[in-house]
Amino acid sequence: MNNDLLLDLRDLKTYFFTSDGVAKAVDGVSYQLHRGETLGVVGESGCGKSVTALSILRLVPDPPGRTVGGEIVFEGQDLLKFSRAEMRRIRGNEISMIFQEPMTSLNPVFTIGNQISEAIILHQGLSKRDALAKSIEMLQKVGIPAPERRVHEYPHQLSGGMRQRAMIAMALSCNPKILLADEPTTALDVTIQAQILDLMFGLKEQLGMAIILITHNLGVVAESARRVVVMYCGKVVEEGPVLEIFKAPQHPYTQGLLQSLPRLEEKATGQKQRLMEIPGIVPSPYNLPSGCKFHPRCPKAQQICKEQEPALEKVPGGHYSACFFPG
Repeated sequence: MNNDLLLDLRDLKTYFFTSDGVAKAVDGVSYQLHRGETLGVVGESGCGKSVTALSILRLVPDPPGRTVGGEIVFEGQDLLKFSRAEMRRIRGNEISMIFQEPMTSLNPVFTIGNQISEAIILHQGLSKRDALAKSIEMLQKVGIPAPERRVHEYPHQLSGGMRQRAMIAMALSCNPKILLADEPTTALDVTIQAQILDLMFGLKEQLGMAIILITHNLGVVAESARRVVVMYCGKVVEEGPVLEIFKAPQHPYTQGLLQSLPRLEEKATGQKQRLMEIPGIVPSPYNLPSGCKFHPRCPKAQQICKEQEPALEKVPGGHYSACFFPG
């Protein structure tokens, strides 16, 4: 067994069973996370990034959602075989999550200190007084001024950036081995975004944890992750080292994502170029196309793409792509 390997998703499938039909939100996702690394997971809204993270913590609401296949191997054990009590021991303690919108993730009727203390009391067995002292220490660690006062305040009394810091304090209060960061800076302005990311990666180095960073922002991934997973329609379409994929993307979807980014050199030279766009929209998970799920939007699509689904295979440059015509 590879001692460096922390988390191994193997052919994970999470479906939602509704009156409209079966939505295959995560449909055969496999990727690995090693100790201390930052893995970027990118893709458009609705491609299964967040549902994969919720599946890891077994927080997908059932009904209508259910993990119907695959394995989530954490430190050699399959989390899908754990009882509810065993999962509670893992959640927030070994694996923590920062959710997308802090205002909906924090309970409005409890103080910030109360909410951070809850996990500390549950997992570390500290008294209420010691847990509150640890909460103040965590708020200080994440750069919240006057933590002794803030610890007694309610979520609505904090700004968006402060709430996000409080969420990070809560997620890191038990020194987890893995942090799932789901769009941790989406609702924040650019300067606060930079501060939150600096804070997160500074704490990552201090605590030696691994991060799965779920984001739309390819710039953040380029700066902070070592490897990147590109998802589309519940599947991994490309995976590999960040530098390789940004330098030579092999899948047409990844190429489209990268070409739709504004370029600084164009601004510097004054040459205006229209941004590329990926035509069409992400198909409904209830009505996915046959063959390669990207073929209706792909400039390279041929008959085989409509009939067969490409496997994720190694391509030149040391990364993996699910495409019949890579490069």
